[in-house]
Amino acid sequence: MSLAASVRASRTALRRCYQAAVALSVLAVAPLTWAWLASSGHRVVAGSSPGWTAEVPQAPVALVLGAAVHGGHPSPMLARRLDIAAELYRAGRVRALLLSGDNGRRGYDEPTAMRDYLLARGVPGRALVLDYAGFDTWDSCVRARDVFGATRLTVVTQVFHLPRAVALCRAAGLEASGAGDDSARRWASTTYAYAAREFGAAAKGFLDAVVLRSEPVFPGPRETTLDAALRAGG
Repeated sequence: MSLAASVRASRTALRRCYQAAVALSVLAVAPLTWAWLASSGHRVVAGSSPGWTAEVPQAPVALVLGAAVHGGHPSPMLARRLDIAAELYRAGRVRALLLSGDNGRRGYDEPTAMRDYLLARGVPGRALVLDYAGFDTWDSCVRARDVFGATRLTVVTQVFHLPRAVALCRAAGLEASGAGDDSARRWASTTYAYAAREFGAAAKGFLDAVVLRSEPVFPGPRETTLDAALRAGG
């Protein structure tokens, strides 16, 4: 092969590698962009102002998404989610709290730890509903709709997770808004690490919600506990 032909081949290979890299970058960013656009106008940062709760649309229920627990106690980020949910309840923005988390293995129980934390802070037990099969965000949204009969709710999580959480609940057919904790103010390094993981999590969520319309790991049966909590809450 002549030198000129070799140079042309090298340039063609480099161009194709560049094009492939650009295509992969677009594919990586697209699901996260979808989540941001689908949730736009439906997200509130908790604590952003003294009267922040008034910015959250009233809804029958807050869907509090689970996170790690240690020794039966919520992790700091999960505790903050629960504090936000309690504020929304006390402000009359929601009438019941649906605590959705992982209880998929013996000795690990996110919903019970969430309930105990809220009870200790004065939230009445009649307002608390536990979903033991919220194994991921999509499952929590679909189960809120199909198992607990929710149609309109406020999702509570961290700000880095909020676009995906709200977008998935809306894709599930729920009239959803969200309130999130700006955890970067307290736990910057941990927040940035979790935020980086949102690229992969958003891709999985997009596949589950838009492409595959996946069923939850445990899809049923229908429960009436949320109905009872809403009746008790007037």
